[in-house]
Order: sequence, then C-alpha cells, then structure tokens
Amino acid sequence: MYQRDFILRMIEMLVQLIAGILKLIKTGDLNQASQALQNAYGVAFKHEAMNLKAIPEEKLINTLLQERLYTTGHLEMLAELFFAEAELLLAEKNDEDSMLYYRKSLTLYEYIENEYHSYSQERQDRIMAIRARLADERQK
Repeated sequence: MYQRDFILRMIEMLVQLIAGILKLIKTGDLNQASQALQNAYGVAFKHEAMNLKAIPEEKLINTLLQERLYTTGHLEMLAELFFAEAELLLAEKNDEDSMLYYRKSLTLYEYIENEYHSYSQERQDRIMAIRARLADERQK
C-alpha cells in the first residue's frame, strides 16, 4: 500500500514537471526544457534513464515488465517522459527521433489502457495527440 501511494505521488509530481517542460518547449526555451527533462528522468528513474531510452520499441514492454519488473506506475511515468522527449525533439527539428519517442510513449499508454482497464481522460487525450502527430508525420 505504501509503495503504491509513493508511486502515485511520484506520478503526480512528474506530471507537474512534464507540464513545466512542455511550457518551456512552447515558449522556445529548449535548453532549459532539455535540462528539466533530464532532471525529471533522474527523479523518476535515477541511473536507469539512459538504459531505458536505449530499449528498442519492439522490446519495450517485455523488457520493462519481465527484466526490470516495473509496475503500471513506472510505465505511466516513462510514457510521460517519452512524450516530453518527443515534444522536445520535435521542437528541435529532430523529426525522426521525435517519432521514435512518440511511438514508445504510445506503446506504453496503449499497454496500460489495454491491460489495466483504468480509465484516465488525460491518458486518452495523450493517446489521441500522439496518434495525430504520428499520422501527420506519415502524410509528409
């Protein structure tokens, strides 16, 4: 019970951090956004951040659940971080890497939706936004 409460508090804190990062991206302060994003990865996953970013998208779910033994909370935090990473990369005109992080984020969100049947309007909105970005990219 205490671990679940801790993870929920971490998710709430991370959502606030992500909102701040997205605001920095919108205002064009990409250096500050990048630093804040790296700090957010550190807060959520400490020394694991670089390893998590390197997991291929086709192995993402299995690696996180079977090798790292992550919970739904961990998956949700990582999905948020990957979304922010994608937004930052898009703002930096790094479309290819941006789309990779959008796909990874979407993979995590969809897994949570399908496996845990916990409804979240914010998650639904994020899924729709990511799908729209990916569809826009395919049309280019």
